Amino acid sequence: MAIATETIVVKSEGQSVDGVIWQRYRWPLPGIVELTLDINPGLAGLGPILPLGTKFELPIVNPREIVPAREVIALWD
Repeated sequence: MAIATETIVVKSEGQSVDGVIWQRYRWPLPGIVELTLDINPGLAGLGPILPLGTKFELPIVNPREIVPAREVIALWD
């Protein structure tokens, strides 16, 4: 099954892959940086700060499908 992606273009200095992901989703997504790097061969070779104009594919995900719901613990019953 192919993963749906969107094309991202780095438009400001100082951007990192994980920073772009945080700006896009505003949610902690375990494994999404690794998935992004797998989809974009050579992206990691650009270094931790991406050059201006860098284009890469970002996986389109639903954060609720990736992050498991937290179990609620009642202190009193």
